Amino acid sequence: MSDDLRELPLRERKKLRTRRALSETALHLFTENGYDATTLDQLCDAVEVSKRTFFRNYRSKEDVALAADSDLWSAYLEQVATLPMDGPLLDALRSALDTTLGAMDPDWERRFLATRELSEAVPALRAHSLGYCQDTTCALVTTVIGAAGTEVDEERLRLTVEIFVAAWRTASLRWTAQAGQGGREGLMRRIEETFAKLPEALTAAVQ
Repeated sequence: MSDDLRELPLRERKKLRTRRALSETALHLFTENGYDATTLDQLCDAVEVSKRTFFRNYRSKEDVALAADSDLWSAYLEQVATLPMDGPLLDALRSALDTTLGAMDPDWERRFLATRELSEAVPALRAHSLGYCQDTTCALVTTVIGAAGTEVDEERLRLTVEIFVAAWRTASLRWTAQAGQGGREGLMRRIEETFAKLPEALTAAVQ
């Protein structure tokens, strides 16, 4: 049991174990048997929980398939909410991403890579992932406004967040295309390289 789990009340530890068991088993079944061929009944039977328990943890089959994404961004939004908003916003968002990635569980990048590969192969998951990305972008804007605590230029803020999300997607897609080369450190290097290209990208000319 990890130290993080030991610090939680027993009820919360059980809930987290169930949630992780559902996401791990779902990813295994979807990869081995196919996403469309795997039913929620089969998933619940494999984990030995009821559908009611499933829906207390995830809203849908798509949600459990993309659990690695939601694990990252839920933790990220919590991190951003604590940021001091006294410097360049893009730098703060990038720093929070590094911190969040560093704190994810040791097996997260394996799950994330498998999730990305599954999403690319299943149109329904790809569409759900895009919708989730839009929802997360809106939530990030709201979180930053709340953390700022003062009036902000919402249009400029939203543009900065959109640039941040685009850079993340570019880096993570490149890492996925390279079969997760270098593991988590490799992903963080791709992120660093992508953000370093932003100034040039924003002034690029088509020749």
